[in-house]
Amino acid sequence: MVLEFLYGIFRNFSIIDFLDIVIVAYVIYRIMLVFKQTRAVALIKGIMALAIITVLSEVVKLTTLSWILNNVWTVGLLALVILFQPELRRALEQFGRTGLILPQSFRTRPDTGISEAIEEVAKAAVILSKNKIGALIVWERETGMRDYMETGIPIDSLVSSSLLINIFIPKTPLHDGAVMIRKGRVVAAACYLPLTSNTNLSTELGTRHRAALGITENSDALAIVVSEETGGISLAIDGKLKRYIDTKTLAELLHRHLIPEHQERRFDKLWRNATDEK
Repeated sequence: MVLEFLYGIFRNFSIIDFLDIVIVAYVIYRIMLVFKQTRAVALIKGIMALAIITVLSEVVKLTTLSWILNNVWTVGLLALVILFQPELRRALEQFGRTGLILPQSFRTRPDTGISEAIEEVAKAAVILSKNKIGALIVWERETGMRDYMETGIPIDSLVSSSLLINIFIPKTPLHDGAVMIRKGRVVAAACYLPLTSNTNLSTELGTRHRAALGITENSDALAIVVSEETGGISLAIDGKLKRYIDTKTLAELLHRHLIPEHQERRFDKLWRNATDEK
């Protein structure tokens, strides 16, 4: 039966059908590249989960749930357009320019070790704090940050304390905005971030702190802030701000949230070596 079914399909299969499948597959692939490493990935996963629940509810004959979900899908197309409006606009722009090819600027090369990158960020934070130079560094985790990275200047460099310090020197071209780190590489600088919608924050918190909270409210990223008024170091996680932390605590928190457990010994060794050199 299976062979007969397959024979029936391929008997009338022509070169036009083959080209049709290849073109559709290529378009889907390019669209996936556009959505890759953006916040839309989490939304797509949610939509897929909702679709599975819808199918299961109809199979199990959960009448009320099926009715609710079917009505949700009735307006689903409009909701998708609204939710994915920035990504859809970007896809159309890239299609017009390059045929939906992912911009070269944000194709990062293989990253350096996360432990080494954390060490460099901690070193930069020490010097920036001592000199009261304001800084905002965002570290991407699972949620893609490419839509925010594209608001800044592409860099694609290994993370180094010297680079981070020079970026945030006042009155330099890239000092105003956030540095974005993906794994072990600096991907972009002078990036614009959304400000927090929390109206109950202390008036002491400036734009950098509010941007750090905003990005962590909209994603699972980590945001390191150095205040130019006090030199205090803060870390924003999940929309919450840990203020006035020392460099060792900063490194430990980054380690805890960014490095798998099997790399812990390596990190501790690197940190001890770094502190011994001072």
